[in-house]
Amino acid sequence: MPELPEVEVVRRQLEGPLTGCRIVEAWAHPSRKFASGTDAVGSEIETVRRRGKYLIAELDCGRDLIVHLGMTGRLCFADVPEAHEMLSRPVDGPAAEVMAQNAVSAGDPYVRAWWRLDNGETLCFHDVRRFGRIAVCDRGDYRDLPTLAAMGPEPLEGGLEAAAFWQASRRSSQRIKTQLLNQRLVAGVGNIYADEALFLARINPSARAISKPRAERLLEALRDVLRASIERGGSTLRDYYSLEGAGDNQKYFVCYGRAGEPCVRCGTELRRRVLDQRSSTWCPQCQRR
Repeated sequence: MPELPEVEVVRRQLEGPLTGCRIVEAWAHPSRKFASGTDAVGSEIETVRRRGKYLIAELDCGRDLIVHLGMTGRLCFADVPEAHEMLSRPVDGPAAEVMAQNAVSAGDPYVRAWWRLDNGETLCFHDVRRFGRIAVCDRGDYRDLPTLAAMGPEPLEGGLEAAAFWQASRRSSQRIKTQLLNQRLVAGVGNIYADEALFLARINPSARAISKPRAERLLEALRDVLRASIERGGSTLRDYYSLEGAGDNQKYFVCYGRAGEPCVRCGTELRRRVLDQRSSTWCPQCQRR
């Protein structure tokens, strides 16, 4: 799943082209996960920001257009496929089912929504596995998106201090790796950057409590790996592509996905195990309990 760096790369690529544009037409898959995308029609996009792994386009009507990429979601500028022109026609009954089948065979069945802008461009959301999400809601009212509503502080923003990060980690008895992934300790961190940061900070992913100095090291390591990945265009393992193509950060992994390979620091074979239903890789020598 795209994490903070991948979503931030996409946000930066969208901010210029979208800001100041008005959405003049839209289509969305009828699933409740995507259907509200058409509610943005008629609104102008004032800015594009990111919260954790969510893209948020602020609209001039006081509402937010929110996109979560999920595991296979991708945004791109493209011509509206003929298939979705067909699907947008108001036809009911048996004829609608036949039209839908014809539309899917005529075009890309994985486009879940598109928005046509007043500059002639069309932004498409392509999602093979349908784990993504689109929502239009009043600005800041994220009650229907509980993960977004309860999200912790942004790790790259100056307001998050190491002392507060440490105190927050002490309020939970969960493993530190699980805390990083639940989005409440910090926003936007997933399996890749949790493994990488814990390795750099020399913290075992199964630890349930860490000292203040180790928390400071971990926050610094998180910021280092996130910023480095953004500069490299994110990590492309299989499905993630920004508007400009694949990222390069996967070439620089020192821990994630390297189980069975030697540690870059001490040469010990890296190990892998499942912790709280998530795969974790670590060095048994450098990251002792």
